[in-house]
Amino acid sequence: AVVSTQSGHYGRGSAVYKKRALYKRQKVQVKPAVEEKATHKTKTVQGEKNGGTREVPLQRQPRFYPTEDSKKPLNNRRKVKPTKLRSTIVPGSVVIMLAGSHRGKRAVVLKQLPSGLLLVTGPYKINGVPLRRVDQAYVIATSTSVELPALPDTLTDALFKRKAKPTKNEKEMFVENTAEEPKISAEKIALQKEVDALVVPAVKSVDMLQSYLRSVFTLRKGQYPHEMKF
Repeated sequence: AVVSTQSGHYGRGSAVYKKRALYKRQKVQVKPAVEEKATHKTKTVQGEKNGGTREVPLQRQPRFYPTEDSKKPLNNRRKVKPTKLRSTIVPGSVVIMLAGSHRGKRAVVLKQLPSGLLLVTGPYKINGVPLRRVDQAYVIATSTSVELPALPDTLTDALFKRKAKPTKNEKEMFVENTAEEPKISAEKIALQKEVDALVVPAVKSVDMLQSYLRSVFTLRKGQYPHEMKF
């Protein structure tokens, strides 16, 4: 079927336009009244030959200008929202770690910290995974879970805060660094033992879970993780 290019001239819309004489009506857009803010003020000036008054700006302009244009940050109205936890991960879930020095090992999720990261542990007594913070993007959630008891309130992001390194002056920059490597604090070791004492009995209460946590996740030829059910 051939559609006429002049359908607008003979169409129903053009007939209504003529009948109602819409072409005679002028569309006037009323702009909202905006009050102009005063930028200058009148100041009296002494002296016969000075005119008596003078217009002075309310905000004085800077005396010197930068040679280059400086970038101004744009207004950001975004509010920081808490990280949404995946529905497959809950406190007590067993996850497979995909990154870091403990990749391939399994760990128990203790809780989600205010920073949005997951707080996990092996427990350390079973498979050597200590208290660590992990992004949920770098773990595989499994269907296995453990009923956890009440955990200590000291398990926060402040536990993982590192001390700032002391700054060196010009003389110390060329001196060989003889400082010892940072060691794990006694407070953190005691907290790890306290958490293990709570989590290990819960793991042992589930049949074969202890040996499952000790095993390392690996893929062989012909195995694809997106086809597996964890």
